[in-house]
Amino acid sequence: MKDPKNAAAELNQEKKEEILDNFQNFKDYLGDQVSKGEKLGLSDEGLATGAKRVADYLAKHEEPRNREEKVLNELWNVANEEERQHMSHVLVKLADQTN
Repeated sequence: MKDPKNAAAELNQEKKEEILDNFQNFKDYLGDQVSKGEKLGLSDEGLATGAKRVADYLAKHEEPRNREEKVLNELWNVANEEERQHMSHVLVKLADQTN
């Protein structure tokens, strides 16, 4: 299985735009990825680790495109590692509710 951070980096620009265009698209995409991870047998911790890798990538390489992404980006940037781990678990829960 691909590292989530690498998978995010390898998405073509059009697909990134589609995913990040609005927050619902982002939640849907994250929900699909969490669902795939669950089908592969990843634990909650494994899913959160994947979510953290994607969030780290987005914070470093992508500009927020809407209010919700801006808030998440600002929270992510001020959080320490432990807080980011907790936020990753919350993102997985949010994504799980999307499905």
